[in-house]
Amino acid sequence: MTTLQNKKMVVVGAGSGIGRRIAEDATAQGAQVISVGRPELDLTDEATIRAFAERVGELDYLVSLAADHANGPVTELDRGAVHRAFDAKVIGPILLAKHLAPHFRPDGAILLFSGGAAWRPAPGRVVMAATNAAAAAAAAALAVELAPLRVNALAPGIVDSGIWDGPGKDSFLTAIAERNPARRVGTPADISAAALLALTNPFITGTTLHVDGGGRLA
Repeated sequence: MTTLQNKKMVVVGAGSGIGRRIAEDATAQGAQVISVGRPELDLTDEATIRAFAERVGELDYLVSLAADHANGPVTELDRGAVHRAFDAKVIGPILLAKHLAPHFRPDGAILLFSGGAAWRPAPGRVVMAATNAAAAAAAAALAVELAPLRVNALAPGIVDSGIWDGPGKDSFLTAIAERNPARRVGTPADISAAALLALTNPFITGTTLHVDGGGRLA
């Protein structure tokens, strides 16, 4: 198992609860972490991505958690919102791989974020299901094309990361916990631990790691 000591890691989407936890845990284990949010990197603009890659220089790990949701009934979907969702979750990460791939040191790895919606779709979540499935497929294809650079996807289930905060949160999370085989919902720490495993295990590539408490089975 590779350690994170003195490794350079880019975390795109580090403003989220999960992304922030990954950045914190990696830093605690000795990595140099470059945390990137929307103000620093526009995933809809390839020129911006190219310039970012040039600034980063050599690196060891890339994690992309970027997302832009377009939820709602399919009969009411806005084309622009759908396009932005694919830009954030699929097209942007592919372009990150395009421009950063030449900069990876030996034993490097990319981790894209998929999500449980691809395996457990629900009404009003067709775009979420499609983008998450596409991210997983992209990771597998990139693992083949960019080998020996490793590429994986991680598919979280329901995680108490702050995105569910608001009225009805407790009852919603309780219901999910009762249904999940693990009998609880996830935490940012759960997802971070799995993400760092996927990045540092030299024999994991081209796969989607489900970290959902068994939620896709329930």
